[in-house]
Amino acid sequence: METIPTHQNIIIIGGGAAGFFTAINTASRCPDTSILILERGKEVLTKVRISGGGRCNVTHAEFVPKELSKNYPRGEKELLGPFHTFMTGDTIAWFEDRGVALKIEEDGRMFPVSDSSITIIDCFLKEADQLGITVSKNHSVQKISKMDDLWFLETSQNNFTCDALVIATGSNPKVWKLLENLGHTLTPAVPSLFTFNSKDIRIKDLMGLSKEASVEIVGTKLRSEGPLLITHWGLSGPGILKLSAWGARELAAMNYHFTIRVNWLLDKSVDETMEDLMSLKNKFAKQSPHTYAQFDLPKRLWQNLLIASGITEGTKWADLTKNQLLSLSTELTCGLYEIKGKSTFKEEFVTAGGIHLKEINFKTFESKLHPNLYLAGEVLNIDAITGGFNFQNAWTGGYVIAQAIAAK
Repeated sequence: METIPTHQNIIIIGGGAAGFFTAINTASRCPDTSILILERGKEVLTKVRISGGGRCNVTHAEFVPKELSKNYPRGEKELLGPFHTFMTGDTIAWFEDRGVALKIEEDGRMFPVSDSSITIIDCFLKEADQLGITVSKNHSVQKISKMDDLWFLETSQNNFTCDALVIATGSNPKVWKLLENLGHTLTPAVPSLFTFNSKDIRIKDLMGLSKEASVEIVGTKLRSEGPLLITHWGLSGPGILKLSAWGARELAAMNYHFTIRVNWLLDKSVDETMEDLMSLKNKFAKQSPHTYAQFDLPKRLWQNLLIASGITEGTKWADLTKNQLLSLSTELTCGLYEIKGKSTFKEEFVTAGGIHLKEINFKTFESKLHPNLYLAGEVLNIDAITGGFNFQNAWTGGYVIAQAIAAK
């Protein structure tokens, strides 16, 4: 005997940030509506749990929609309108209304005052429970189709129908395939936030050192500046992560083998640095360059760059040749470093790719191909640099979808 599908007014596929935010805001507007969240795993909100090293980087302290949208390599134009509806200030107010205070750190990232992602998870679970939202775990969606005016879902445990369907699964290849079967176009996924692997002798054994620098990828127009962090496997930090996000597809096409040019002095030229070095030569003639680091560089990095320039310990400033000074000036402002491979940034795996943005109405986040089908979060071809921006996309999309469903 065939099982009769369980009917819900709204089904949300994906028990993550975008899914819960959509469900809570919809239920708040439509209290008599039945809402079901289907999560394929054993736990919900797993990405929220690990975000920001377990503190949850909720959003970023950028309060101008146009400036906020500039942090999205894919989605900048499309998110500008939605950000005028719901953005950072609204996110802060939303959480504060539910007893969760947020704080701003020096780099603009915003975290719960508790410094624990559990605060955010507990807030969502409490709200979902109070609003009567049903959460079903271990429900992997196998099939999505239309049944008259209803959506039909076949999962690993049950069958369902619903009036409105929200897809908030993040970068899930199986769900992308289901959406392709419905006629949507998929932009293949590639990693977006990652660090650069390098075994260059100049940064060997300097793990943990950080310096504000500018970096460009040779042979491309990709350039960024910001703190550059030396790690066990190479280079990381905001300056590198910006490049990885904006260059996600170009770098994938290079198979992550490329050369970067690093200016440890940000925007100083070789000639300007040469002049500075000549002044230092006259000022500290009897000292060794190895004794004191210059240009606010960490001492061990400075010494490695001296060695790379052919300046050995014991050599005095007065004895430096013009070629040695030119070599050091080059190392400081335009040193070349070979990159071979990448590493995931912490545990926060972000991809560039997803459903084509031209197929979505960004006034509602509704599919242009199918009425009552909504997509939120990273299931779309939207991603951001690190700093809380990917979550802000989830909050904005979830809010706008709730608003759109309530208006019908």
